[in-house]
Amino acid sequence: MKLLLTGVLVTGLMGVAANAQPTMNIETAYPKGSIGYEALVKGDNARAVSQILASAQVSRHDPAKLLNLGHAYARMGRMAEASALFNIVMQSRNSVDLVLADGRVMNSKEAARKAYARLQPRLATR
Repeated sequence: MKLLLTGVLVTGLMGVAANAQPTMNIETAYPKGSIGYEALVKGDNARAVSQILASAQVSRHDPAKLLNLGHAYARMGRMAEASALFNIVMQSRNSVDLVLADGRVMNSKEAARKAYARLQPRLATR
């Protein structure tokens, strides 16, 4: 199963320049807005959180949903909540391959590990 994650994930994990444009700007296999993709790409973290939390069409355990919510929380300074979401994805019995905004494929657990690791220095300074 391949799912689309935000450009934010790629920027946050892989060190892509902040002004890099994602090569894809749609949510694959998801109802529009259900994983907050477009809102995250536009930097509207509050709207992304609202869309993700309101979406009953996507399982609350879905790794793309949890990762995007974690990224939105991290961008809003809610590091403990972001860390907890990334940890949930890392500890999940299930994993999926995710199509990142730049077209690369990454396993959800690996994406969560990278996101979690990037948060740790920010959590330590709080």
